[in-house]
Amino acid sequence: MAKQSTKVPGAVLQTFMDDYQLNPGKLGAGIKVNQTSIRNIVSNKAKISVPLALRLAKFFGNTAREWIDLQIDYELADASKDADLQKEIKEIGKAKKPPAPKEEVKAKGRGRPAKAKDAGTDKEAKPRKPRAPKDEKEAKAPRKPRKPRTPKMDIGQENAPLALGFDEEMHTSVQYD
Repeated sequence: MAKQSTKVPGAVLQTFMDDYQLNPGKLGAGIKVNQTSIRNIVSNKAKISVPLALRLAKFFGNTAREWIDLQIDYELADASKDADLQKEIKEIGKAKKPPAPKEEVKAKGRGRPAKAKDAGTDKEAKPRKPRAPKDEKEAKAPRKPRKPRTPKMDIGQENAPLALGFDEEMHTSVQYD
């Protein structure tokens, strides 16, 4: 497989500037950055940052991803030539995944897994039993649904910090009972 040469970000930027007949001052003014920053990138003394990539993409009509990928590819190629770094990387071991946990048993009625055995004992985990009714009346009576909690509106505190919560539908802070 043929080795692909990596493009230098500063040289690519210089090509764009030449194509659009721009100097560092005009480009800097167009993207609202100092012309020294442009000169430093063109001379490979500075990197293309994410904010600068966004500006260049807007100005030249391409994507910020292209500028960032250009910078990353250049840095990776440059780092791969660094003998000291390659020597350090060679000494790094590979991470090992821990063994998979043992099979879990689902707790009855709760929907969440329970441990197969209690920690420190050999007893099996037992699911909880539902509470038995106290008398016949309680057994026959249908269970009443719980009342939903209603928020109390705190009028006049629109700009106060929201320490208690935020009701997205009402766009106000709320306090619960």
